[in-house]
Amino acid sequence: MASIIICFHGDLKIFLTEDSENRCISVDIKGHETIKHLIESLGVPHTEVDVILTNGASVNFEWRPIYGDTIDVFPKMDNWTNQIIQRLQPEFKEKPKFVLDGHLGKLADYLRLLGFDTNYHNDITDDKLAEISSTENRILLTRDRGLLKRSVVKYGYFVRSTEPKNQVVELFRKFSLSKFADPFTRCVKCNGLLRPISKEKVYDRLEPRTKRYYNDFQICSECDQIYWKGSHFNKMEKFVYNLLAKY
Repeated sequence: MASIIICFHGDLKIFLTEDSENRCISVDIKGHETIKHLIESLGVPHTEVDVILTNGASVNFEWRPIYGDTIDVFPKMDNWTNQIIQRLQPEFKEKPKFVLDGHLGKLADYLRLLGFDTNYHNDITDDKLAEISSTENRILLTRDRGLLKRSVVKYGYFVRSTEPKNQVVELFRKFSLSKFADPFTRCVKCNGLLRPISKEKVYDRLEPRTKRYYNDFQICSECDQIYWKGSHFNKMEKFVYNLLAKY
């Protein structure tokens, strides 16, 4: 059977299971497969691939390799100044919006805390996640590579870290999120926008100590959750502004 060589670069290697010293894999082909199909058959979701070079020439996902081709597959990189290439990952031109699978609840809390429109439900199906990502132009965040291989998913990212705070840092680096952050403007509970509200209007809903010591309040425009700068606020504020200062 005819074969080609596919070489994976950068951190795309984390998706591979075959034990290859340089992550160059010989792949048998029948002649009709697209390069997208072959790449994903080896475990790498299309949402992670930004540039494909066939024998040094830049191609798109619909390219059909032939016997003897050498394919180089790259994640998003910025050092392509000396070569004409096709970038395969669409750029977000506005503030990114996200949809998260059910295993990333704490990450959803952090993204909402930082002011990002974040769709999250812990019981949502994979079909619905893919649909929301496609119809609402949201970046699908998941640790399920199979979900990212769905053809309907245009924007997606496989979250590498398993620790929520590290996941936030990872996303800030990946998507340059600092310039879009607007902390303490969204409800962590439901993603609704917060607005100021007078103490008098929520007085009957407050605990005695809250009534005594706090005067500034916000309320969620969707679920009526009340927020104030309680004892936990300083810790959250320190985390947020340390994050913004570094990334």
